Amino acid sequence: MLMMALGSSISWMLHFSLQALMLVSGRRRLLTALLQAQKWPFQPSRDMRLVQFQAPHLVGPHLGLETGNGGGVINLNAFDPTLPKTMTQFLEQGEATLSVARRALAVQLPVLPRSEVTFLAPVTRPDKVVCVGMNYVDHCKEQNVPVPKEPIIFSKFASSIVGPYDEVVLPPQSQEVDWEVELVVVIGKKGKHIKATDAMAHVAGFTVAHDVSARDWLTRRNGKQWLLGKTFDTFCPLGPALVTKDSVADPHNLKICCRVNGEVVQSSNTNQMVFKTEDLIAWVSQFVTFYPGDVILTGTPPGVGVFRKPPVFLKVSEGPDSTDGELWVCTLWKEERIEGSRNWNSCSV
Repeated sequence: MLMMALGSSISWMLHFSLQALMLVSGRRRLLTALLQAQKWPFQPSRDMRLVQFQAPHLVGPHLGLETGNGGGVINLNAFDPTLPKTMTQFLEQGEATLSVARRALAVQLPVLPRSEVTFLAPVTRPDKVVCVGMNYVDHCKEQNVPVPKEPIIFSKFASSIVGPYDEVVLPPQSQEVDWEVELVVVIGKKGKHIKATDAMAHVAGFTVAHDVSARDWLTRRNGKQWLLGKTFDTFCPLGPALVTKDSVADPHNLKICCRVNGEVVQSSNTNQMVFKTEDLIAWVSQFVTFYPGDVILTGTPPGVGVFRKPPVFLKVSEGPDSTDGELWVCTLWKEERIEGSRNWNSCSV
């Protein structure tokens, strides 16, 4: 099992883990675990946690709001049928749609039970998936490389995005698939040549991703260009929630943690980021126009498998009946429990 957690030292954390790798019909896969009932005490949340979801009785994707740790999902499209049904369209309308979402959050209706909901990625098919390399000071130290003087930018294809509970396929072309937990910035307003001082006005909020990486294709294949090793189908699990920026006190003081088979392998803080959100937006917008729904994966902390001695990569379990591990979601939740009581292995959504 691979698990990641992100949160401030006081109030935020992120959970995400990878499901067991299994051989199914000749395909190597990372299969999602069945959701199990969690004994979370329900507490209504005033934090704005936007999601895209599906339900058996609904036609197509819908927009919603998570109501709290372990709570249900407010169906925004039922609350106001005039709202768009995709996150990108929702973000394009700016404050008009956000104000409707705030009203729905205030009344907490209509709520669907979590058991009836399938979470999608909070943004699907964005115009751009921007990624940042070597953007943590401590990650540079583990590689014995200098801190970059300017952002190292690459990309993943939008087709690599999957939802937090979807299958992640281990491709037969790679034997060195690695983990990377990352804070993600979601763009909410179109812009180019954006000043760093104006950058947060273009941010809708934050989510989290796993930048799955085929190291052999990054270092020895494809002329050492990173694209192919980063963009296999399903190599960008995302979500489930887009946490609006006003719900995140400081995106640059969040704990970020990754567990593999219950063992902490990445543990850092976003205060280690070399280039902060504002700097990244200002830099990238020199070259391209940002659009609502674009996502920026802001880099990973130390502890990835490739730099371990010896290197460690995700492996396939033998046989289709293996149950070694689970795929947990990526989530930002307000942390109500005291620090010492955290048990990330039991914290699912």
